[in-house]
Amino acid sequence: MKKNQRRAGVILSYAGQAVQVLTGLLYTPVMIRILGQSEYGLYQFAYSIVSYLGLLNLGFNASYMRFYSREKISNKKDAVERLNGMFMLIFLIMSVAVIACGILIVSRIELVIGTAYSSYDYQKIRVLMLLMVVTLAVSFPNSVFTCIVTSQERFVFQKLLVFLQNLLNPFLTLPLLLLGYGSIGVALVSLFLTLTVFITNMFFCFKVLKVKFSFRNLQYALLKEMGIFTFYIFLNQVIDQINWSVDKYLLGRLSGVVDVAIYSVGSQINLMYLQLSTAVSNVYVPQINKIVAENGNDDELTALFIKIGRIQFMILSLILTGFIFFGRPFVKFWVGVDYNDSYLITLLLIAPVTIPLIQNIGIEIQRAKNKHKVRSWVYMFIAVVNILISIPLIKLFGPIGAAIGTAISMILGNGLFMNWYYYKNLGINILGFWKSLFDFAPTLIVSTILGVISLFLVGKQSIISLMICIIIYSSAYFLLLYFTGMNNDEKYVVKVMAGRIRFNRMGTDSTK
Repeated sequence: MKKNQRRAGVILSYAGQAVQVLTGLLYTPVMIRILGQSEYGLYQFAYSIVSYLGLLNLGFNASYMRFYSREKISNKKDAVERLNGMFMLIFLIMSVAVIACGILIVSRIELVIGTAYSSYDYQKIRVLMLLMVVTLAVSFPNSVFTCIVTSQERFVFQKLLVFLQNLLNPFLTLPLLLLGYGSIGVALVSLFLTLTVFITNMFFCFKVLKVKFSFRNLQYALLKEMGIFTFYIFLNQVIDQINWSVDKYLLGRLSGVVDVAIYSVGSQINLMYLQLSTAVSNVYVPQINKIVAENGNDDELTALFIKIGRIQFMILSLILTGFIFFGRPFVKFWVGVDYNDSYLITLLLIAPVTIPLIQNIGIEIQRAKNKHKVRSWVYMFIAVVNILISIPLIKLFGPIGAAIGTAISMILGNGLFMNWYYYKNLGINILGFWKSLFDFAPTLIVSTILGVISLFLVGKQSIISLMICIIIYSSAYFLLLYFTGMNNDEKYVVKVMAGRIRFNRMGTDSTK
C-alpha cells in the first residue's frame, strides 16, 4: 500500500506541478498586464521581505520526520503523541512571533524599504505585508499536520490537496483582479487558500488518521536535541532565503520596483524548476529516514540516490535545454518585450542549480544521518559572498547583475564540494551516480542538434511556430530518451503506465 501511495504521490506531484506551470503560463501574463509592471514589482518586493519571517520556523518543520521515525520504532508509550504535542506548541509560539515581527516591520516600513516611494506605495505595501504575515502565521501550525500526513505516507491525499490548491488559485484570483482589487486581491486569495488547506489537513489528521497530541510529560531533553539538530537546517533555510529572495530586496532598495518585476519573471520560472525537482524526492523522505533509523545501509541509499537522480535528470534536462533554444521567444510572447532581460536572468538561475536539484535526495540523507552541519556552514559562507558580489553587480548590470551573483554562489557551493562530501562522508557512490547519467549522452547530443536546427528553420517566430517547435523537440527528446537513455526498469515503468492508460481508456469506451 505504501509503495502504491508513493507511486501515486509522484504522479499527483507531477500533475500538480503541470497544473501550476500551465496556469502560471496562462495566468501570470494576464496578472502582470492588469497590475502593471510597477505594482507587480511592488507585490514581489513585499513578498521578498515577508518571506524572511518564514525563517522563524528555525528548521523544525524539516526535522519532524527524523524524530518521528526514531520515536516510532522505540515502542515507548505515547512517544509519537508527545512528539506531536511538542511540535504543535513550538509552531504556535512561532506563529505568534511571526505576527509580532510582522507588525513591527509594517510600523517601520520606511526604514525597511527606504524613502524613495510615494505615500500610496507605502500604504499599499503595508496592507500587502499584513495579509502576507497572517498567511505565513497560519502556515506554521499547518506545517505540523503536513508533516504528520507525510510521516503516514498518505501521499494521495497530500498531493491531491496541493493539486487543487494550484488549480483554484488563478480561478479565484482573476475575478478579483478584473474587479480592480489589484495586488491586494492576490494576497487575499493566498490567505483564503492557506486557511482552507489548514482546516482540511486538520480534519484529515483528526478524523481519518486519528492523530493524537499529548501536551503532558514533554521531553525537554528531546527538545534540546531537536534544537541542535534543527539549527543547521535553519542555517540552510537562511541560505536558501538569501539566494532566492535577497536579489529582489536588493533590487528594490538599489534599483527600483521595475527591475524587481523583470527579475521576478525569471525568478518565477526558476521557482517552477525548483518545485519540479522535489516532486519525486519528497515522497521518499519517510523511506530514507526509515532506512537510516533501522540499518543505515549505504548501498540501499545509493541505489535510491541514483534511481531518483536519473528521473529528475530526465525531466530537468528537457526543460533546461528546451529553454535554452526556445526561452527567448517564449518570454517575449509570454510577458512582453519589456521583460527581454528575464530570459538571461532565468538561464543564470536555472543552469547552475540543475546539479543540486538532481541530487536533492542527498539533502534528506544528510538530515536522516545527522550529517548536514558541514553543508550548512559552507553554504552560509557562499550566501554571504552572494550578497557581497550582488551589490556591485546590481549597480553595474541591474537585475542581470543580481542573477550573476546568485549563479556564482550556486556554482561554488553545489559543484565539486557537495559531490566530494556525498562520496567521502555519506557513503554515496557518487562516481556510480555520474556514470549512470552518461546513459543520456546520446539523447542530449541529438536533442541539441535538433534544437539548433529548429532555430534556423523557424526564423521570425510566431506563437504557433514556437509551439510546434516545442512539441516536436519534446517528442523527439522522449523518443530518444526511451530508446537510448532509459534502463530496463525505467522502460518497464513507462510500459506499465502506458498499459494502464490504455486499459482505462478501453474501460471508458466499453461503458459508453
